[in-house]
Amino acid sequence: MYKLLLCWRYLRTRWIALASVISVTLGVATMIVVNAVMAGFAHEMQTRIHGILSDIVFESHSLSGFQDPKWHMEEIRRAAGDSVAGMTPTVAVPAMLNFQVRGQWVTRQVMFIGIDESTHAQASDFDRYLQHPENRRQLSFSLREGGYDTVDSQSDGPGPTRPALEGAGWPHRRMRVARERLWRERQEQQQGAGADESKPIRPVDQQVDAVLAATAPAGPASAEDTDAQSSDGQARETGDASAADKPPGQSGVAARQDPFRAARPDEGRTMDPAREQFTGIVPGIGLASFRDNTGVDRFLVLPGDDVKITFPTAGTPPKAVSDTFTIVDFYESKMSEYDSNFVFVPIVALQRMRGMVDPQTGVPSVNSIQIKLRDGADLEEVRNRLRKAFPAELYAISTWRDKQGPLLSAVDMEMAVLNILLFMIIAVAGFGILAIFFMIVVEKTRDIGILKSLGAGAPGIAGIFLGYGLFLGLVGAGAGLALGLAITWNINSIRTVVEWLTGQRVFDPSIYYFFKIPTIVHPATIAWIIAGAVAIAVAASVLPALRAARLHPVEALRHD
Repeated sequence: MYKLLLCWRYLRTRWIALASVISVTLGVATMIVVNAVMAGFAHEMQTRIHGILSDIVFESHSLSGFQDPKWHMEEIRRAAGDSVAGMTPTVAVPAMLNFQVRGQWVTRQVMFIGIDESTHAQASDFDRYLQHPENRRQLSFSLREGGYDTVDSQSDGPGPTRPALEGAGWPHRRMRVARERLWRERQEQQQGAGADESKPIRPVDQQVDAVLAATAPAGPASAEDTDAQSSDGQARETGDASAADKPPGQSGVAARQDPFRAARPDEGRTMDPAREQFTGIVPGIGLASFRDNTGVDRFLVLPGDDVKITFPTAGTPPKAVSDTFTIVDFYESKMSEYDSNFVFVPIVALQRMRGMVDPQTGVPSVNSIQIKLRDGADLEEVRNRLRKAFPAELYAISTWRDKQGPLLSAVDMEMAVLNILLFMIIAVAGFGILAIFFMIVVEKTRDIGILKSLGAGAPGIAGIFLGYGLFLGLVGAGAGLALGLAITWNINSIRTVVEWLTGQRVFDPSIYYFFKIPTIVHPATIAWIIAGAVAIAVAASVLPALRAARLHPVEALRHD
């Protein structure tokens, strides 16, 4: 009992020990906050990587791919058994994206990916990262009649504002075409090409309204009419005569003659860009926008704009082909590697343009098959079974973790090194405890001699200092736990206050693509941090305790 009483007395009266308690507190709190933030970042990163990559990727070593994806999927199901929950074929090819901004051509290097809109959602979380609510429910490569999200619905906070998306889709396309036609008309009038100089020129707003009235659909368009209109435009672009040759009344497009119809030399006809679209694509939002320091997205192109993409064919040797496409939506996973690199297109259109369909049999080729497994399935076991069933010389089979192995390993290594460095803060506190305890032993030498003369043994004297070190560790770790959890749970409020005081962005969303600092608190992590802090405090008290226990009572009583 006397050991506990003395430990409690020293803890209350020895204010110099407060420095050690504060050191342990700050070390524990820092480790809790850093581990929570790093765990949040790692979780968000893995979630978004897994959102675009399926559980297992079955792909060809060759850019031209492999034939008959249906047969391959049947063989995959046969080899993997009941572990497969969904599969979808894809075609990926490097390409160059080009679009105009204020008369200047902008070029981006991209990965052009053909996907099957009917099955792609079964193998990945692609749909949830689209900007139109209808596309999140069911992807369509037809342009929508507005309704795009003007605020980032996937952000962890208020999200960036996107006022430019308010009029995106067909309204933006019709307005753009109307302005282009107006500019051409005014150019012709200024050049005097068939213009009556005595006839006054109408104001710009009236001319735009007139052109919009001439190109707008005849009457309010329902969702079915919009889809029919978009499908009709796509059919005209892809050369589907059965859809393109329908009368305007059947296709939902008003029958008006327009002298500014865009020519399609490859098909020997003209199309109306105000009522028809090219093949739809979904680029990453990072390719089409940038984020300013106020959190507002500035868009270079919008859904409804046309872009040109150049990519190689599947022949030997490959040839470069180029075509025009219409942006129908944006993809935003908040992984800049994906958002600034990927462009998605209907797989059928890409196969046709690259020459990946056998002209004799009509069997298509694909680059890869995305495989989603059922919950609880062992990724590595299924991967190994597929590797045994398919020759490694022709196919590369890997899990999503294998595909991003270097990145995930780098994050794990960073967390390990960071924990070692932060643990040194607690080690510094341990050396402080060691120095303080040696000073206490010297100061209390006569008291130790009195205790020994009264019958206290060496284990009892050592237990006083070991208990004192345990108390210091427990108090410091407990205070650090409270402080660390308080900072973690309020870290975004603290960030706001710091930004207000300094006038600078502490957590720039244009760099991190997060509008809220992600944090995850793992109880196991907290447990080993507290256990480590207490162990260091107790270990620092071992040497002073042994010195105190070895003191001879007579020599201790003679100490001045």
